[in-house]
Amino acid sequence: MSSAKRALLTDYPICIELDTRWMDNDIYGHVNNVVYYSYFDTIVNRYLIEKAELDIHAGDIIGLIVNSHCNYHTSISFPDKLMGGLKVTRIGSSSVDYSLGIFKHGQELACAEGQMTHVFVNRADRRPRPISGTLLTALSKALK
Repeated sequence: MSSAKRALLTDYPICIELDTRWMDNDIYGHVNNVVYYSYFDTIVNRYLIEKAELDIHAGDIIGLIVNSHCNYHTSISFPDKLMGGLKVTRIGSSSVDYSLGIFKHGQELACAEGQMTHVFVNRADRRPRPISGTLLTALSKALK
């Protein structure tokens, strides 16, 4: 586990409730490290679908993760209730950097913190496309 300074829930302008699942626990009795990346992906994509109106099934623009990282501070396990924190740290012409935190419900210190980079591309040719319109507006609201 990391001894680095831990983020606070208040560091994130967007907070989303998450549930652990029985299958998230590994043989050691805590949520397996790879599951945190699933939580991160869920937080980001739920926000993009609900607030940026990203059409993940038929839209022309999709987001591809090109970079991700996670620091683990303290364990979580099923049946913990969680809060996921999201903030945008940079908006480029076709890419965006996110900072994410996983918190036990009711606690202010992050159990884990991560970073991810999305590049927005055309679904058909996978070429980068500019961030604009509703997507840009939603990402800007999460910028901190």
